Parts: sequence; C-alpha cells; structure tokens
Amino acid sequence: MTLSKTRTSFYRRLYVAHLVASGASSVPAIMEATGMPRRTAQDTLSALAELDMVCEFEHLPGERHNIGAYVIRDWGPIDPTWVANHAERLRQALGYPPRH
Repeated sequence: MTLSKTRTSFYRRLYVAHLVASGASSVPAIMEATGMPRRTAQDTLSALAELDMVCEFEHLPGERHNIGAYVIRDWGPIDPTWVANHAERLRQALGYPPRH
C-alpha cells in the first residue's frame, strides 16, 4: 500500500513523538532511529505543534551549545498509548529501520 503525503506526514509526526517519549529525544537520536536528514527531523519536531502537541527542548543544566533533550509536555488530542501500541506498524509503514 502506498501512503499519501498526508498520511506519511501524520505517521512521521506520531512516530517522532513516540521516539521522544521513549528516550530518543535528540535530533541525532531521531536521525539514527529513522534515517531522516537533520532538517527533516527538526521540521518534524516543530510540526508537532500543528497537532496541538507541546514538544519543548530542555537544556541540560551546566551544558553549552544546545545540549539537552526534547520532551513531550502535552500530547493534545493524540493518545500516547495508541501511538506506543502501534509504533511498530508506523515504523514499518514509513520504512524506517528496526530500533535496537
């Protein structure tokens, strides 16, 4: 089944939110988990707001140069349990590599 651009974008956002919530909470970690280019990972994190999700970057105390992690503060209308339960299906649909 070929996914529409709309569905691909939606799935990508859900999967990235799942990655952040499950510990892959930096741009490099998202890039490694998905194979996305840096800009796509950054844009996807920013686009979570379009789903009324609140995803914020937290700087680690005492660190410089944007060292820290993203945190999902509010999932908005998205059910994080559903996303977690379907993360493997989302990953496969997007063609991302298996997580280690």
